Amino acid sequence: MRIIVTGAAGFIGSNLVRALNARGIDDIIAVDNLTQGDKFRNLVDLRLDDYVDKATFYDDFARGHYGRVEAVFHQGACSDTMQHDGRYMLANNYRCSRLLLDACIARGTRLLYASSAATYGGSSTFVEDPAHEHPLNVYGYSKLLFDQAVRRALPGATVQIAGFRYFNVYGPGEQHKGRMASVAYHHEQQFRTDGRVRLFGAYGGYGPGEQKRDFVFVDDVAAVNLWFFDHPEARGVFNLGSGRAQPFNDVAVAVINSLRAPHGEAPRGLAALVAAGLIEYIDFPAALIGKYQCYTEADLTRLRVAGCDHVFAPVEQGVAAYVRRLREDPSLRSG
Repeated sequence: MRIIVTGAAGFIGSNLVRALNARGIDDIIAVDNLTQGDKFRNLVDLRLDDYVDKATFYDDFARGHYGRVEAVFHQGACSDTMQHDGRYMLANNYRCSRLLLDACIARGTRLLYASSAATYGGSSTFVEDPAHEHPLNVYGYSKLLFDQAVRRALPGATVQIAGFRYFNVYGPGEQHKGRMASVAYHHEQQFRTDGRVRLFGAYGGYGPGEQKRDFVFVDDVAAVNLWFFDHPEARGVFNLGSGRAQPFNDVAVAVINSLRAPHGEAPRGLAALVAAGLIEYIDFPAALIGKYQCYTEADLTRLRVAGCDHVFAPVEQGVAAYVRRLREDPSLRSG
């Protein structure tokens, strides 16, 4: 069974390859762009049949160069929400994806792909419906444009097409992402280097550190992708978050307590950590005013109706597992 994973050296892509390997699947073609060479670290311990550069992959796949392929897990994209070059973003995130969609339909290959909660943008309702899709940046628009193409293609498609609107994913393998790495990753880095975690102060009607996001552990993201792989009848565009909004304070507390535990230090609550100076609040950045989502929470109704009953880890559990893996494998940190 041949599988292709695009963005395979990236954060979610490498975790998907690892999950496939755990099932004994290693006839995998990894597709990526290693201009940022340090991403190779995410591939070192994975079992692959081949590695292909993104520049040649899409045309070669459309020509049938790789033979019979069961499924493509399409994770390759520019995920930098601060990237303002719209021509680049649409060429990279939409045009490549559209070529792949057309080729998968023509060749009878299943397509499971990464969309994004950025498609909702300024909405306060996170349901997979055009009425709630209001992207705030060209990244979100590039993802929405492809979701729209998928919706048009689905009625006539004879193969599975499933897209996943990832919310705030965190976990091992994101060390190359720089400022786009998760809050949990940055908090772990801050506490190890500075002995404290910094959070935004009050903003948007929320108290210090109380802005809420749907934080989802990458192991859960991989598990849901594989559930759909096991259920080829499940098709459409789906939210993939925990379905639970938690404040940034929860992430900071989980990170700090997880780092303190190996030293025999008892866990502390938020108030105690703030009083001890281990959590510090900073003024909300003027540059983000009016451009910041204070609340996200995936509506999982469509996911559950499709039959996926996966149980997602809360921040306290997922972050503890993540910090433990960072401690065990220093290569998961940058530098």
